[in-house]
Amino acid sequence: MEATDSVAVMEVAPVPDPLFTGATPATPPPEAAELVLRRSARCLNRPRPATYAEREEPKESTARRARPKKKRDEENHDPVAQVPVKPARKSAKVEATERKPVPVTEPISCPDFAGAAEEDDATGNGKSAKLRVKETLRAFNSHYLHLVQEEQNRAQAVIQEIAAKENAKKKGGKKDSEDEKKEKRPSKRPDLKAITKMQESNSVLYPEKRIGHLPGIDVGDQFYSRAEMVVLGIHSHWLNGIDYMGMKYREKKEYENLTFPLATCIVMSGIYEDDLDKADEIIYTGQGGNDLLGNHRQIGSQLLQRGNLALKNSKDNGNPVRVIRGHTAKNSYTGKVYTYDGLYKVVDDWVQNGVQGHVVFKYKLKRIEGQPSLTTSEVRFTRAEAPRTISELPGLVCDDISGGQENIPIPATNLVDDPPVAPPDFVYIKSLKISKGIKIPSSCAGCNCEGDCASNSNCACAQRNGSDLPYVSFKNVGRLVEPKAIVFECGANCSCNRNCVNRTSQQGLQHRLEVFKTASKGWGVRTWDTILPGAPICEYVGVLRRTEEVSGLLQNNYIFDIDCLQTMKGLDGREKRAGSEMHLPSLHTENDSEAPPAPEYCIDAGSIGNFARFINHSCNPNLFVQCVLSSHNEVKLAKVMLFAADTILPLQELSYDYGYVLDSVVGEDGNTIQLPCCCGAPDCRKRLY
Repeated sequence: MEATDSVAVMEVAPVPDPLFTGATPATPPPEAAELVLRRSARCLNRPRPATYAEREEPKESTARRARPKKKRDEENHDPVAQVPVKPARKSAKVEATERKPVPVTEPISCPDFAGAAEEDDATGNGKSAKLRVKETLRAFNSHYLHLVQEEQNRAQAVIQEIAAKENAKKKGGKKDSEDEKKEKRPSKRPDLKAITKMQESNSVLYPEKRIGHLPGIDVGDQFYSRAEMVVLGIHSHWLNGIDYMGMKYREKKEYENLTFPLATCIVMSGIYEDDLDKADEIIYTGQGGNDLLGNHRQIGSQLLQRGNLALKNSKDNGNPVRVIRGHTAKNSYTGKVYTYDGLYKVVDDWVQNGVQGHVVFKYKLKRIEGQPSLTTSEVRFTRAEAPRTISELPGLVCDDISGGQENIPIPATNLVDDPPVAPPDFVYIKSLKISKGIKIPSSCAGCNCEGDCASNSNCACAQRNGSDLPYVSFKNVGRLVEPKAIVFECGANCSCNRNCVNRTSQQGLQHRLEVFKTASKGWGVRTWDTILPGAPICEYVGVLRRTEEVSGLLQNNYIFDIDCLQTMKGLDGREKRAGSEMHLPSLHTENDSEAPPAPEYCIDAGSIGNFARFINHSCNPNLFVQCVLSSHNEVKLAKVMLFAADTILPLQELSYDYGYVLDSVVGEDGNTIQLPCCCGAPDCRKRLY
């Protein structure tokens, strides 16, 4: 059987004594250490899956009795403002009337706008501001990935059309005209189209411009494109460096004593050669006169209007201005990452001749005191970085829990226990093991594509997914466009190559990870790399068993129920995903009738599994669960995969929603069992079940 599923029939034996077979513990655990296992699986009654975009609230669940399952250890852009400005002086007659910035000797404070960050939920929907920020970014990424897929399909069609025309011209001996040459270079911006989608659906988080901090956006928060900042409303234009409130805002009572236009935010991204960044102090060059070609050169004089006038008015009005810095980042599709560095005040402004001799407006900004520390220093990006080598890890208890089985070593650290102990004994495996008596269906027919299926518009596997492949490729890494009822990948009988985008979940570990001991939730997993939305994390593996076999194992907290069929049918409060109605009629005949409330099969990672068993629950997770099929069509035996729901930054913990419905767990005595939740999310449900 092909290695993509790597299943093997076995008779499950007792757990061997060695810790992580093949691994080398850095510090042997004490003999008397009693380590409690933690369930790392979804409940049978999963209320809702984590998604990119906001979903409706789940319907009420008719919770059935279940064995107790315990958690380990406690666990617009504003239109250009038409404002009166001073007549611009001709650049040929402007003299270098520079005046030195006035030094600021007293600490800057801004009591009038200090409370903006603590503002309560303005929508009245009960969600925290942080959650609404996350949901807005998920919605944007969902639109963006769909549009990337649309653009890739369009580009592929254009390539094929051009190729056909060129072949026809070669036969006729003709050359391309200028208009036809231009036709070869069509280019669309999925990120800008995603902004339009968000604006059309009124999904921009803060559509009205605001002064000061925005609720849910903290100092140090990062964004991977200007488009993300636009849909949040922290900086409402995808190109201009200065965002400002236009004349329409002067009609609002709270702004009646202010002069407009008024600056709200600036982006420092190195476009202007005259900029000077000293972290807490900025000399900022106004907008205009730049060639916008990336060489930082000034080619014309600036005018005192729009953003330039807004910054001058902000100095006179004394209002704070948000500052965002852009830095080069290889893992961003824009090539940059943007960091919100807090509030500054414009303390001085002047006019001078720039490096190229053109008139530029200069502004001096000082950072307001009492804010969290900066994550940038001058032009060097200095956010918290992951360790470069495993050997420098503090609290290292195991060099690699996989024993060399994964593409990348997975170290384990413990800074909580004294003396530090390693994770509990288990045998590390990369692929699912099949318990005796379970028969895996034979391999299904595959596609006949050559190379990557993304280049074949008639791919049979794409048709199984509803005409489009479920993945798009970003820098040769596949990303899932959206959570689906089921993902059909290419398998053993497909003729495409091993690196086909439709084999994304089969490529093994792609990110550097670390298993670490948490203070209140037992063991967890965090990333050393930036993980983008839709990127695969891992498969949840262990021993495939029938659910009835583990019904009496009360202390096994690593049971993961394969409830793909129940989710597709929307049973017991589960919310249906995209594609459910399309796939249900095509399933095996025995599935056409109402599915039983309990999944027939489960994955037991109690003694045999991979690092997925250590991933903790969160009520506001950054991963979601996705069922995948490649070698057969039996949804009851689908692979269980974890994908990134958000952009996950280095050193952040990975988590997914275990999916318990409150009061759904009933003990053998018939009484409801309750367990507090220790996830710490802003919207924590306070109970795991």
